[in-house]
Amino acid sequence: MTAIRQEDKQPPTPRCTMRAVVLSQPGGPENLVLSTVPLPRARPGWVRIAVRAFGLNRSELHTRLGLSQGVSFPRVLGIEAVGVIDELPEGESDGGLSRGQQVATMLGGMGRVFDGGYAEYVVVPRRQVIPFDSTLPWAVLGAVPETLQTAHGSLTIGLDLQRGQTLLIRGGTSALGLAATTLAKDRGATVLATTRQPERAAALRAQGVDHVIIDDGQVARAVRAIAPEGVDAALELVGTPTLPDTLRATRVHGTVCFTGMLSNRWTVSEFYPIDYIPRGVRLTAYSGGAGDLPAPVLQAYLDRLATGELAIGPLHLYTLDDIPRAHADLEHNRVFGKLVGVIDPAGLATTVQR
Repeated sequence: MTAIRQEDKQPPTPRCTMRAVVLSQPGGPENLVLSTVPLPRARPGWVRIAVRAFGLNRSELHTRLGLSQGVSFPRVLGIEAVGVIDELPEGESDGGLSRGQQVATMLGGMGRVFDGGYAEYVVVPRRQVIPFDSTLPWAVLGAVPETLQTAHGSLTIGLDLQRGQTLLIRGGTSALGLAATTLAKDRGATVLATTRQPERAAALRAQGVDHVIIDDGQVARAVRAIAPEGVDAALELVGTPTLPDTLRATRVHGTVCFTGMLSNRWTVSEFYPIDYIPRGVRLTAYSGGAGDLPAPVLQAYLDRLATGELAIGPLHLYTLDDIPRAHADLEHNRVFGKLVGVIDPAGLATTVQR
């Protein structure tokens, strides 16, 4: 019999640190540094999530470039994450959450007011935790929460898109544009989507886009060649530089929803509504949070991804070590589709097109 050493009888030392990508101050991708930091604890009303994957978003690019307000540094970026519940404060195991449960979280100050998802663990308010149950790879799950929430909210709250209507998506090859295409087609809409790069037209058609328009900055005429009176609805994802043209592509009593800022420009100087907005066209906007993505909507979407009924589009996967490169890819539009960070490098083996 092998003798049991005294040190083998000791309980394992509790983990007290984790790896996280820390932004010390605004600047280039090199300012994102993989660091060892203290493991955060869940205080009352909050939960700790062992992160498995997280989406990368232009919001985080804006923060890294110094364009976001109300952010203090150093900061762990990341406005969304998926993983499992790792710690609940004592006495707070009720409310439908339990250790080991699969969950998603997003927004609510993540990566700006408090540390976000570019880490092995994240602590968030329990009110912004959405439970789900899925056998999809974590890399796929990481692509979903914030993009789905924004696409779903833009089409329902922002546009009230109805079956049989025409929808223009300005910025169709963005992750949000691809998700909006999937949801709009599922709602029975005819989708027109723009891209500045002709070589990406086939990918848009594969996603379900009915009419691909090559965007040279002015697409209203091309849109009206397809829909002579203008589209019923338009989703503006590029930003204020293209918004006037998107408005001109929309019919009287049609609606344009301003949701995205791929151009990094979101304000209009000297805004004069009568001159800016075409007669009879409605202009709305959408932004939301975890509370705007009901758990049944998330679960149904994941279930249909798993069966192949819905397509998520291209995924581009990065480890924590690769986040500076991911930010450079995001900033310079080197890839299209969703960029996803994975904690376990084995997750890089996930198929990137579903």
